[in-house]
Amino acid sequence: MKSAKLRKRVLAALLTACMLLALAGCSTTPEVSKAESSTPASSAAESTPAESKPDDASEPAESKVSTGDGAMTDVGTPRSETLVVDMLSGRQANPNLMNPYMPGCVAMDVGVHQLIYSNLWEIDTVKGEQYPDLAATMPEPVEGKENTYTFKIKEDLKWSDGEALDAHDVAYTFNMLLDSEELAFGAVVRETVASCQALDDLTVELVTHKPEAKLEQKYGVTVFGNGLKVMPEHIWKDEDPATFTYSDPLSCGPYVLKDRDPQGYWFLYEKREDWKNTAVGQTVGEPGPQYILFKSYGAEEKRIMAAISNEIDVLQDITPESWEILKSKNPESMAWYSGFPYADTNDPCERGIGFNCEDPIYGNKNVRWALALATDIKKVSMATFNGMLRVSPLQLPPTDVLQEIYHKPMLEWLKSYELEDGYKPFDESYAQDIVEILKQQGVEGLPEDEQEIIDVFGVGWWKYDVEEAAKLLEKEGFTKEGDTWKKPDGSVWEMAILAPADFEIQSMRLAFAVADSWNKFGVKATVVQQDSATFWNNEATGNFEAGSYWPACGILPDTSVNMEHWNSKYIVPTGEQAPGNRYRWGGEGNDKVTEKLNELMELPYDDPAVVEGVTEICKVFVEEQPFIPMFGTSKFVPVTTHYWKGFQTAENQFEGPWWWWSQFKYYTPHFEPTGN
Repeated sequence: MKSAKLRKRVLAALLTACMLLALAGCSTTPEVSKAESSTPASSAAESTPAESKPDDASEPAESKVSTGDGAMTDVGTPRSETLVVDMLSGRQANPNLMNPYMPGCVAMDVGVHQLIYSNLWEIDTVKGEQYPDLAATMPEPVEGKENTYTFKIKEDLKWSDGEALDAHDVAYTFNMLLDSEELAFGAVVRETVASCQALDDLTVELVTHKPEAKLEQKYGVTVFGNGLKVMPEHIWKDEDPATFTYSDPLSCGPYVLKDRDPQGYWFLYEKREDWKNTAVGQTVGEPGPQYILFKSYGAEEKRIMAAISNEIDVLQDITPESWEILKSKNPESMAWYSGFPYADTNDPCERGIGFNCEDPIYGNKNVRWALALATDIKKVSMATFNGMLRVSPLQLPPTDVLQEIYHKPMLEWLKSYELEDGYKPFDESYAQDIVEILKQQGVEGLPEDEQEIIDVFGVGWWKYDVEEAAKLLEKEGFTKEGDTWKKPDGSVWEMAILAPADFEIQSMRLAFAVADSWNKFGVKATVVQQDSATFWNNEATGNFEAGSYWPACGILPDTSVNMEHWNSKYIVPTGEQAPGNRYRWGGEGNDKVTEKLNELMELPYDDPAVVEGVTEICKVFVEEQPFIPMFGTSKFVPVTTHYWKGFQTAENQFEGPWWWWSQFKYYTPHFEPTGN
């Protein structure tokens, strides 16, 4: 197979590069620069000077990192006291924009929501349950007062400047969002909340427009993080929230932002002296690392070399080829599993291709279905992640829990589902076929039992049938001249697929693999890679035809809140920041989904009707394909254990390995220095 040969060449090239770099004793991390004007006033100590980086530098330069006893990081902190974490979203274009409600702000996963911002309620992904974070209780209805709910805030919480964090800050944040029409998340709040007030220092009262059964899900964490970030009233009250950059953010988490690179390559955090006055300190204990450095190392081979030389402790996305190199070169590295598939397949978001349905071409469901059937999903799987992916035909990630609740029970419906012409598109052979392909490549440790094979690789996907795809397009007025499809207006069908650049590697590779399938079918598809700020801003404004995104997420059996963003009420014209429904999907199919979502929003999460309702929503998504789900996300999320121990794995699963989630702050008390 051509893709297999390519992977072997890439692997050989990376191995050669690793050996040459090791022989030369060179580091692969970017040179750092000091943010002279970006150190927060709340920082307890002066920033450590670091080497400066030319303003016109476009690529991370090599850094000089000490090794051995007494090693220092390149930002001047003791290596033995510093946990170094790979930045999932890569270099940040505007590292001083810390207002989480403004477009273009720094990615939350560069340590911002993991360490300094907190939520009202967090989630335990192992138990699939929410728990109080800044809040002390879950919302409770007030007897005798219609649509009124109260909850408590933990006692003795403080902002990093010493001011109390209390119910007044929470009420201020809700009211600020209610009053700020310029902020996209304000629309989400206004849709639910009528008013908010602090009854006393610890009690928040929310009045809603109608009964709300899921306030903790709407304004707490269910996946990754949450749009509601509590802001300090004493800092924000005199600012315009739509223009306030908030470059010196206060912390309500266990760390403060100590320093940052003005080029956006790294962010350094230091443990608060008053960590006991944070939710983490009160519920879990003292974080282990004195410092946490989130850092972008640039290209993947540089990140792997940094991990081989123990310059980095926690890696985010890496490819299967890179994991092979890392585990062979650094015996102190480990992934989620010690054997195949190594990667954790329970990430609660799935990958696929989404479309701007406001575009008349991609607003046509037959066009979207044609593209699905023109996708050689097995080759896409091999090219994307060497086949170590769990396939998904549904608008729900195929996690262990959700696969049992939705994917498997819907299998018979999927097998019997017909397109308008009576064609049955479902193919249940995917899992077994992938196993055979992997066996031919010499992969060991594969499941043998039929049910285990499905558990690992999924229930199935759509047939690769270019003839049926062609019929669907011809029905809509498309014509094919030679090997090229033309649109109904006679122009050549050209498509740009947006994809991440130097972050979210799996999604990036998926875009190229799908483009390859569609080019072979006759669509001139190209991949346009973008930095994280541009990539996400284009999705929010609808500035794309197609994109390798992941809007289908969920952990809880009640995934209705995670699906709520598809509601038609969030559709705005292309060019405007969308608070939801960034794919501008409307029409009859969306009307059905919106109606069902509105019903589910009024039901408690454990109502038996919830699973039935979510199942009906999944059926509509199958019929419409506004987003073509392809795979659950597999994450190697490797760590190196030379400097730090206590990381969670499949054998030590106190939580999932979601280093980029807001709950990361609750992991930190588990991390202990090794003494190296």
